[in-house]
Amino acid sequence: MDRNNLTGAIEALLFVYGEALGVKKIAEILETDEEKITEAANLLKEKLEAEGGLALLIAGKNLQIVTKPELSEDVKKLVKEEMDSELSPASLETLAIIAYLGPVSRAEIDYIRGVNSSFILRSLSIRGLVDKRNNPNHGGTFVYETSIELLKHIGLDTSDKLPEYEKYRDLLKSLREGDKDKRDAQAKAASAPESSGASVEN
Repeated sequence: MDRNNLTGAIEALLFVYGEALGVKKIAEILETDEEKITEAANLLKEKLEAEGGLALLIAGKNLQIVTKPELSEDVKKLVKEEMDSELSPASLETLAIIAYLGPVSRAEIDYIRGVNSSFILRSLSIRGLVDKRNNPNHGGTFVYETSIELLKHIGLDTSDKLPEYEKYRDLLKSLREGDKDKRDAQAKAASAPESSGASVEN
C-alpha cells in the first residue's frame, strides 16, 4: 500500500472508530509496520491542517480524528439544537439497541445500524440516557448501557423487563454473532494452507 492509500486508510479507520486508536493496532489491521503508520499519520495531520474541518490528534502512540478548535462554536450550536429537540428516529434506534443488547460497544452498534453512531452516542450520554464505561474485554475502548435514570423514567428497575426483551435481544445477538462468524471465517480462510492438489503451470 503506497503512502497516499495508507493515509486514506488511517483516516477511514479513525473516522469509523470514533475514539483514540493505537498505532500498533492500526499497523496490525493494515498489515504494515508502525513506522510507516507514524509517517502516514504525520502526512494526514498536515493534510487536515491545510483543509477541511477535522484535525488529527497525535497523543504519544495514539491517534484520533477531532474537529478543529476554531469550529467549536459551530459544533456547540449543533449539539445544543440536538439537546433541545426530541429524540430523532436514529437516536431511538440506537437507544433500543443499547437497551436490548447492552453493554454493547460502539463498533457493534455501528455494525447493526450500518452507519457511524458516535454523535448520537455522545448526545445520548449527555442527555443521561446511556452510561459509557470501559470495555472489560478490550482495553482503551468503551461499552454503552442504559442509565439508571432512563430505567427509572420508564418505570423499570432492570433492562430485562423491557417488552419482549428476550425476543429482541436474541435478534440483536444473532446480528452480533453473524458478524463474528463472518470475521472468523475470513480469518480462517486467510490462514488456511494452500490446496495439496496438483497445480497447473503456464
